[in-house]
Amino acid sequence: MQVVKQITYFTKPGKINTQRTLELALERAQELKVKNIVVASTTGYTAKKLLEFNRSGLNIVCVSHHAGFEKPGAVELSVSTQNYLEKHGIKVYRATHFFSGIARAIRAKFGGLYTGEIVAHTYRTLSEGVKVCVEIAIMALDAGLIPYGKEIIAIAGTAQGADTAIVIRPAHGRYFFDTKILEIICMPRNP
Repeated sequence: MQVVKQITYFTKPGKINTQRTLELALERAQELKVKNIVVASTTGYTAKKLLEFNRSGLNIVCVSHHAGFEKPGAVELSVSTQNYLEKHGIKVYRATHFFSGIARAIRAKFGGLYTGEIVAHTYRTLSEGVKVCVEIAIMALDAGLIPYGKEIIAIAGTAQGADTAIVIRPAHGRYFFDTKILEIICMPRNP
């Protein structure tokens, strides 16, 4: 048996693809009966765009940058935006990124490249969005915000907005290599 599916490749990466990425991701979620969506959203733009769609029966998790990502003490997703998203049923999660953690601090202080960053750069050979999709799926699973062992859809992008969506069965971080990317729904062709 075979399944033939179309992958959408965007000619340019970035925010201009957000609407179509969300449409494609939600269409595939409906086809597969996937109930869990994890979306990367730094300022809340992409997560708010999801509110324009029918989300009934979906568990949506917005993973944002951790506090201090851009500069010490700064939080890029405002409290008012977080409250707005949560009021409309989107869970918001903010934590240290899975692929960086302590390794980023060591690199910044002493130089070099470390395991998590090597893995991140390897995913970036496909696109920034694919890397972020894998990372946020693992982070949401480790936080207990999505169920273990289930296919989910992860949505992310390049710089701003969304341009990548995948079907993934994430594993907990400590079992990272059990993570399976099952489908690429869309991504930039030339990231």
